[in-house]
Amino acid sequence: MSTPENTLRAQIEKLVPLSDADWDLLLPHLELRMVKKNTLFAEEGKMGKEVGMILEGCMRHYYTRDGEERSTYFYFENALVGPYLSCITGQPSQISIDALADTQLIVFPYKRLAELFDANKTWERFGRKLAEWALIGVEERMVGLLTLSPEERYNQLLAGNKQKIIERIPQHLIANYLGITPVSLSRIRNRITKK
Repeated sequence: MSTPENTLRAQIEKLVPLSDADWDLLLPHLELRMVKKNTLFAEEGKMGKEVGMILEGCMRHYYTRDGEERSTYFYFENALVGPYLSCITGQPSQISIDALADTQLIVFPYKRLAELFDANKTWERFGRKLAEWALIGVEERMVGLLTLSPEERYNQLLAGNKQKIIERIPQHLIANYLGITPVSLSRIRNRITKK
């Protein structure tokens, strides 16, 4: 029978195999949590202390400048989510993460994970693989924003592995993520439909 804990373990084991002894080092620190729609999981200006994996629902990663929110990432089921920079540096978070739907997570303290990175080779390897995965995501996003037009970025969403964004995220937030207005997104969609 699949439990939230088993689901998390299966996701971790996609990066590194865990023995039962390795898993038992994190297991007591896991907590199930429900984050209601439009509620923050991480908040800009506050210290990040925990990370989690989404079991059901979706979340948005964004920052605020001059009173305007800028969406930078969306998370769906089985994604690890958290204010990593804040957790790692001990500085207040520069981003917020909110639930776009009622979202169930399995959460654990980042401090415990960092302790495991230092104390256990398997967990240290997981930390490296996780950092590599995060770096790939950041670089793909950065290169897309700097080298592709908004229409090319939208076509990437349609053709790539980010189909969930198109299916589950409101159009105004997709436009925000692409760095354009909702009106511009509507025009892009109309041009693509006519092709």
